Amino acid sequence: MNGGERAGDGQHRLEVRGLTHEFARADQAPLRVLEGLDFAVRPGEFTAIIGPSGSGKSTLFNLVAGLDRPTSGVIYVDGRAVTGHSEQVAYMPQKDLLFPWRTIEDNAALGLEVQGTAKKAARAAVRPLFPEFGLDGFERSYPAQLSGGMRQRAALLRTVAMQRSVLLLDEPFGALDSLTRTQMQLWLAQMWQRHSWTVLLVTHDIREAVFLADSVHVLTSRPGRLAARVVVDLPRPRTTQTFLQPEFARLEQQVLSALGTTSDVP
Repeated sequence: MNGGERAGDGQHRLEVRGLTHEFARADQAPLRVLEGLDFAVRPGEFTAIIGPSGSGKSTLFNLVAGLDRPTSGVIYVDGRAVTGHSEQVAYMPQKDLLFPWRTIEDNAALGLEVQGTAKKAARAAVRPLFPEFGLDGFERSYPAQLSGGMRQRAALLRTVAMQRSVLLLDEPFGALDSLTRTQMQLWLAQMWQRHSWTVLLVTHDIREAVFLADSVHVLTSRPGRLAARVVVDLPRPRTTQTFLQPEFARLEQQVLSALGTTSDVP
């Protein structure tokens, strides 16, 4: 940690403090994508990030995942500065990125292999997770033999198997049809409640954000700043009946209103 960086407060699993990021451009002023972003996520909290197109959501994930370093600001996991490092988070992008030539078991074990686990040990570690992820019996299948929802569950299994402190989910259901997407949202809500993962979800879907999250952080248009934090106090477990509750509609409207304060509502 640099001398100018304070320690995290130790009460949150993830802290983002003063995060600003710019992209250099030839013969032009740098493009500022994020500016002074501050938020924190408690252990076991499900947090959603939503904002207009171009508000820096994917850039934020790249920074939290350690794939890039911010122009300024610090990221903490469990009170320790991890800016520019990836050892504490597991990142699931929108596309499942399953290798078509590897079986589902081998795809699920890939993250552990990259971390240095022997192939045989990695397979043994992921195998017990298959029934819980609805993939029992498909260990030796290939991605092309699975439905879209099953492929996303396999991708999440691979992410969870890495046993990192924070799960980053970047539009994990964005490519699915409406019915499959709803089914996956219900499944993920059940899995989260069972395991109490600390999750940071990026989505363009207000309905998805309110249904899944404990809190929704709304970003402004570029450069992304925090416009609002909406606490979602809907009871759990959440089911299809949750969508019909008046409180659900009220929270959707609250998020939409916060988005309406930006100049580019999606």
